[in-house]
Parts: sequence; C-alpha cells; structure tokens
Amino acid sequence: MHPFLDQPGPLAFAHRGGDLGHPENSFAAFAAAVALGYRYLETDVHATRDGVLVAFHDSRLDRVTDRTGAVADLTWETVGRARIGGTEPVPLLEDLLDAFPGARFNVDVKAAPAVGPLVEAIRRTNAWDRVCVGGFSDSRLAAVRAGAGSRLATSLGPREVARLRLLSLAGPVLSGRRAAFAGVCAQVPERHRGVRVVDRAFVRAAHRLGLQVHVWTVDDPARIRALLDLGVDGIMADRIDVLRDVLAERGCWSDGGTNSVTAMGAP
Repeated sequence: MHPFLDQPGPLAFAHRGGDLGHPENSFAAFAAAVALGYRYLETDVHATRDGVLVAFHDSRLDRVTDRTGAVADLTWETVGRARIGGTEPVPLLEDLLDAFPGARFNVDVKAAPAVGPLVEAIRRTNAWDRVCVGGFSDSRLAAVRAGAGSRLATSLGPREVARLRLLSLAGPVLSGRRAAFAGVCAQVPERHRGVRVVDRAFVRAAHRLGLQVHVWTVDDPARIRALLDLGVDGIMADRIDVLRDVLAERGCWSDGGTNSVTAMGAP
C-alpha cells in the first residue's frame, strides 16, 4: 500500500477544504478542516503565466474572487492580489504543504501547464508520501506519472475508470489485470451522466486489484451510509461536519486533531 493510503479508513476528505463557512480552497477552510480533525484535504491546482502553482479550482478568478481573468494568463503578482470571497488570498500549494505537515493532500491537476510546477512543488517539499494526484485527463495524469515516477500516488484516469467498470461487470476473473492500472485508487462519482459507477461489483473489482475506491462529492448522510455499506474506502465531502458525524456514529472517525495534523500558521 502506498503511504498516502496507510491511515485507518474509511478515509474522510475535506473537498476544497470543506464548507464550514470559509471560502473554498482558502487557507481558512483548510485550517478549519484540520481543526475538526481531518487528515485528508482535497484541492486543485493551476499555474499562473509565470509558472507559479496555486491551489484554485476554476480556470478563471471570476466566480469566487474579487478579480477577473484566466489564471493561466495572469502573473502571480496579479493573482496574489485576488481575494477569495473578498477576504482570503489564493494560496500556493507549496505553502499549504508546508503549513499542514501532517496532512495528506489529494490534488486535482486542472491544466497541462500545472503538471511541471506540481511535480517540482512535491519534490521541493519532499511530499511524495503525502500527495495523491488525480484529474479528469488521461494525458495530464500520464505526464504527472512520467515526471514523478512510481514514488507518487495517483488515482485512475478516466479511461482506467471505464476499464475497471467494464471489468466489474464482466465478473470476478481479474487475475493478471493489475498491470493495466497505474494508479492506487479509483476516485469517482456515484453516477456519471446518469449511469451508475459505484456499486458492490465495482468496489469488489477494485479491491481484488488492490485499488481503493474514493467517492466524491457526497454530503447527504443517507448516501454516505449507503456507500460505506458498499465498502468504499473514502468519501470526499463539502459538508465535512456531516461526514465526520456519520463516521463517528459508526465508530470509525479517528480525530487527527493536534496529534497528527498540525497547522504551522498562515504562510
């Protein structure tokens, strides 16, 4: 098992830092998740025009900040003046890795120009065991894997997920198929375009291949319970208080708190 996955499960991921009243992907949101006891934080990355890697979901600043423009077209000097929700600065991924040395980060690489800076940020911070990279692009994931090597955990790309789904429908004969999957986990929605992805067969097929299954983004307690009953290994949520409470009622919430996830302060 890759060290990224070696915590007791099911793993609870704070999606974009979670929604506890702080703007998404802000330092305040991540700090609040850590204070709640979260060990796993999910975020996204883009690169600015001058190659600075920011933890930010959208390709443009417009939706969540007080400024406009495509991140890839702007310098870090400009992006650094933007405020998420009008109050919070856009964080650098490297600063988040430094600020929360006990946390693991699930990183969605949103654009090709972010691949090189992402690999370099992980290398500079020596965060190989603390980062898992995912994304909605097979080519971007292939580039990350080529640049980082097997030391870095990655989730399955879209084609690998489709292949796993087909195998799960075909039956239990999976011997010799593990080599077809470069990742360590399948990170998927319950449904995609109205078609169910996650069911008992999918989870069993993944487990037979040594892959974990993480499902995003689930905030309804009934759906969280149903997924846990299927045997999924992790859930990403915005309502991280709800996810924590469901795991606690089942006796499987492990509070990272001040013991294993320490905030070093704002960068």
